[in-house]
Amino acid sequence: MKNRKYQLNYAADRPQMYDQASRIKKAERIVKLLADFFGKNNLKNLSVLDIGASSGIIDHFLAQHFKEVTGADIDEKAIKFAKESFKRKNLKFEIADAMNLKYKNNSFDVVICTHVYEHVPHPKKLFTEIRRVLTPNGVCYLAAVNKLWPLEPHYDLPFLSWLPKSLANYYVRFTGKANQYYETLFSYWTLKKLTKEFNVFEFTDKILREPTKFGFNDTLPEEGIISLIVKILSPLGKYFAPTFFWVLQKTT
Repeated sequence: MKNRKYQLNYAADRPQMYDQASRIKKAERIVKLLADFFGKNNLKNLSVLDIGASSGIIDHFLAQHFKEVTGADIDEKAIKFAKESFKRKNLKFEIADAMNLKYKNNSFDVVICTHVYEHVPHPKKLFTEIRRVLTPNGVCYLAAVNKLWPLEPHYDLPFLSWLPKSLANYYVRFTGKANQYYETLFSYWTLKKLTKEFNVFEFTDKILREPTKFGFNDTLPEEGIISLIVKILSPLGKYFAPTFFWVLQKTT
């Protein structure tokens, strides 16, 4: 991981980053979870930084609900698309390095960090920067891929993230998915260590118990035998779900 560089132009080969429906669905989930945390009527008072803004679709939606939104990404082509495509008075897009943010200390009430940590060369620097730019008692909405989930989501290959890098690189080449396995995924316990400077509020098991409330009713049934099984197993979901959903609050 020491020699990793950024995945520049990440969105260019990933059409899903420009898919309106799926990106807006993610944005709706962000709003629902943060509304549950802050109270729906309080969102309009909050400034937001989205790290990994990419095409800007999510931030364009978020700008309807928050005081101001800044979308930041190191992907120049994606940011250019965002600037040209989405315009609101309270919305702006900027090229920025997640490990060396150009913003002043205590600049944002909320930082959005969805599926980003595995794409940066040094995740610890990412979380240090997030904490620095947050206002006192500000929060980070974190959606983080789980290493222990059997199906690796970036390449749809079973057990890929469980393998040593040398074998994982061979696996993605052999299957024709990529030249190397760039991403580095972490387990629940490793992410806990990385975020130890924050107060962590875990929402993963809450989402499993109340999928409709948090906007996951399209992927998690609210009723029936499957729903019952999911709810019974929800305490384990906090460790083994495919994605962790946390709110990280800056400690003072």
